[in-house]
Amino acid sequence: MTFQWTAVAAFLYGEVGVILVLCLPFISPLRWQKIFMFPLWSKMAVFWNKMFLTIIVLLIVLFLDAVREVRKYSSVHVNEKAANVNSSAFDHIQMKLFRSQRNLYLSGFSLFLWLVLRRTVTLLTQLAKEMASHAALETQVNDATEAAKKYMAENERLQEALSGKGDSKKKESTDATEAKLKEEIEHLKAELQKTSNAFHKAKTEGAAVKKQSESLRREYDHLMKEFEQLQQRLNKAEDKKDL
Repeated sequence: MTFQWTAVAAFLYGEVGVILVLCLPFISPLRWQKIFMFPLWSKMAVFWNKMFLTIIVLLIVLFLDAVREVRKYSSVHVNEKAANVNSSAFDHIQMKLFRSQRNLYLSGFSLFLWLVLRRTVTLLTQLAKEMASHAALETQVNDATEAAKKYMAENERLQEALSGKGDSKKKESTDATEAKLKEEIEHLKAELQKTSNAFHKAKTEGAAVKKQSESLRREYDHLMKEFEQLQQRLNKAEDKKDL
């Protein structure tokens, strides 16, 4: 292989390795987010979009060049076969056709996996944010619940302490305090309801992101099976060539 196609093959193998590491189940999205927040990645993020688009353009150019080569040598292969030329020239054309097809598969899979890698990183970041938001909302709900229970317990103790006193002023003061406590309880219940709604919303969004990530993982497994089949075909073709 020439230098450019050797680089594309190495890039493809690197993409496969990175995607496999990103899909490891025992590394949580929150841990990946911490890794992405390292100062080195923060500096690289400034150039990430430019680098992504540049690699996309290069892979598209290589893919189109490979398509052109495949069409070129396919037509020559048919013409040489029809002309019944000598076997050495025919084998040379077949070798050129095989290399162009190999380059087509390398550039095509590299382009596809580059898009998959970008999408995987985006989904991991979104899932990590949703998990962090979910944990914060759950903490708020627990705090609001504990505060409401505390106010209700204080209200009950106050009612028990003032239940046996019949003085009008104290009764009015007790009624005012009780009304104030009721208002505070209603306010806390309203805040608790808002927090609970936000928690359920975040939970629903997290489930949707998780479902999308599972779909992406299934798609990647299917792609890996196709890649293994293609690798087997390439190995068989190289074995036939050696023979």
